[in-house]
Amino acid sequence: MRLPWRAPRQLPMPPEAYRRWVGPTADADYDNPTGALVYPEIPAARYESVLDFGCGCGRVARQLIQQRPRPSRYLGIDVHAELVAWCREQLAPAAAGFEFAHLDVRDRLVNDGPDKPDVLPLPADDDSFTLFEAISIFTHIVERQLPHYLRECARVLRPDGVANASFLLFDKADFPVLDDSRNALYIDDAYPPAAVYYDRAWLEATLADVGLAVVAIAQAPQTRGYQWRLLLAPLIDGVQAIPIPADEAPRGIPADVAAQRAAAR
Repeated sequence: MRLPWRAPRQLPMPPEAYRRWVGPTADADYDNPTGALVYPEIPAARYESVLDFGCGCGRVARQLIQQRPRPSRYLGIDVHAELVAWCREQLAPAAAGFEFAHLDVRDRLVNDGPDKPDVLPLPADDDSFTLFEAISIFTHIVERQLPHYLRECARVLRPDGVANASFLLFDKADFPVLDDSRNALYIDDAYPPAAVYYDRAWLEATLADVGLAVVAIAQAPQTRGYQWRLLLAPLIDGVQAIPIPADEAPRGIPADVAAQRAAAR
């Protein structure tokens, strides 16, 4: 007996308030109607199992659900419990193998509490993911926390895996008051994670220390001082780290930042 045809379940779009927390608000930033690879420069095989560190309200998760091939496993992790709950209710039922987990660490804005830990291990086994996604996440992690989460990235990646991560970088040589123990700049004294810049040489050394290597510059800043998107791989035999070049982009305000500021007025 043939079952009656049913239209595919419509994939919900996150509420605008949730999208504002993540940053981009346009539908196109959450959509993938053609099913293309979300990051064309990352081979399709690397999407087999994805850990999305800082999944927010499911911007990348939603695109991956539409992607062909779809990951067989996806784990989205975020400190914002309300956004994680929305993803569990609205996105997980649409894709087998997609899960979302709350990382219950202290964040003064969305997960405050005096007894909450500063860092936690990621809820994933060693060598279990082929892609570690961390866009606009390490840009909001302070210096005492960053080595821990880079080490966690190295731990959960398979030897053939890759991390897709963004960073805000500066050169400490331009700031002579910064000694060897200070390698980050912060833009907000009331909430340091608002945006964190890391010394380029210190980041390269820290990556090597935790067992990761920069293997490609996926995207250099279009505007001086804006985000770098780097592809990282486990530092194993045969993997050669490449240097992060100096930022020589023109100065100005990126169009997306200008749009966000205008929308917030």
